[in-house]
Amino acid sequence: MGGSPSVRFIIRTLAAAVALWVAIQFLDGIDITAPEYSAEYWGTLLVVALIFGLINAIVKPIVKALGCAIIVLTLGLFLLVINAAMLLLTSWISEQLSIPFHVDDFYPAAFWGAIIISVVSWVLGLLIPDGD
Repeated sequence: MGGSPSVRFIIRTLAAAVALWVAIQFLDGIDITAPEYSAEYWGTLLVVALIFGLINAIVKPIVKALGCAIIVLTLGLFLLVINAAMLLLTSWISEQLSIPFHVDDFYPAAFWGAIIISVVSWVLGLLIPDGD
């Protein structure tokens, strides 16, 4: 995925932005309220990707550790709930920072959005070589 950690971070952020953009295109409940395809729109998408990446790096491991038993009992399906919750948390933080990004509700927007983002991120991860 590139040499230095900063290059890998930029590539991961761009991949997250692409995954978020795909989810926005397919779902009515996930929106960037900036004028479509303007500089503000793309800037918002990058900022939201950064917020989403930070939440996934900091909050998600804690939630997964606390919910480990439920994850095992549901054979991993509870991870879908956790991913949707991380997307809702991203929306809430964005709204607190006056960033024009919004996820309507848990189901269907956050739930299906999390699935779309996970699949797109997985595909991009296959296409982008890992430098390790």
